[in-house]
Amino acid sequence: MNTPYQGRPALPADHELPGPLVRADWLAQRLGSPGLVVLDASVGAHRGSPRSIAGARPFDIDGALSDHTGPLPHTMPDADAFTEEVRALGIDDSSTVVVYDGAGIYSSARAWWMLRAMGFDRSAVLDGGLPAWTAAGYEVRPEAPAYSGPRGDFTARPRPGLLVDSTRVSAALSEPGTAVLDARTRERFTGEAPEPRPGLRGGHMPGALNLPFGDLQTDGSMRPVDELRVVFSDVAGDRRALVFSCGSGVTACVLALGAELAGYDEIAVYDGSWSEWGLPSPLPVVTGPAGGAAGPAAGSTGGRTTGDGTTGDGTSRDGTSQDGNTRP
Repeated sequence: MNTPYQGRPALPADHELPGPLVRADWLAQRLGSPGLVVLDASVGAHRGSPRSIAGARPFDIDGALSDHTGPLPHTMPDADAFTEEVRALGIDDSSTVVVYDGAGIYSSARAWWMLRAMGFDRSAVLDGGLPAWTAAGYEVRPEAPAYSGPRGDFTARPRPGLLVDSTRVSAALSEPGTAVLDARTRERFTGEAPEPRPGLRGGHMPGALNLPFGDLQTDGSMRPVDELRVVFSDVAGDRRALVFSCGSGVTACVLALGAELAGYDEIAVYDGSWSEWGLPSPLPVVTGPAGGAAGPAAGSTGGRTTGDGTTGDGTSRDGTSQDGNTRP
């Protein structure tokens, strides 16, 4: 697998990012500074909410910043389309970007990873998102995020290997040094709870491991680095190459954020995630716990499934959104 994040440009001293995660006080001290862009990447019920950090611009994952030419939700637009949308937000190649969302850390990590995958390293996620900003006593304006200023000069420079397809994931499942981690709830992973998107099979990829994204958080903020290292080690063992999946490629990026904080540098996100793998197809699906003796998913024959689709939900601790949206 490719190793990302080499040759990062130096940031201006006043905007030097401490890492992929910044606290509310760090942002508050710099809010409104030239060259600093704040993005609201909220999805679902929080998308377009009339509560935002002053000056925040909408990074619309549910809208223009996903590829709507195909059947899968939340997949990455091509480089030209991404460049167009990011320039429209007034972002330059020299900008420093902080991303938040209204749920805590949910879809903001997806925006951060998309920027990384398109060659932009000058970005970080606001730890705890808008709830943490509000809890710290900082101002929230009663308006939806918006931007109508000048265009930026951002140019996408895609990095192969940061967002991967089902072919790459199939290979990773059999690689001794690679772990494929699924951020969905345990109930969805085992197949006990039905998938919320109609037409998807329940269960998981043979050989995948379950790490619900909520396990990396405490009260909506990321756990300390030493705890993250223990969480990943407990699940992945000594494997240092990690591929992340979820429902639609959103909360898999929370695992990517946690992995980078924990010191992993061979990281990839399965862009189609379960929205693709779970469709009726020859891609194998099994039920039960990881490594267990459970059989193929309902409607399957010998691990090659025909598929069934139903709806359901889960709990925020096990990997759902804080607004009850279980889909990503």
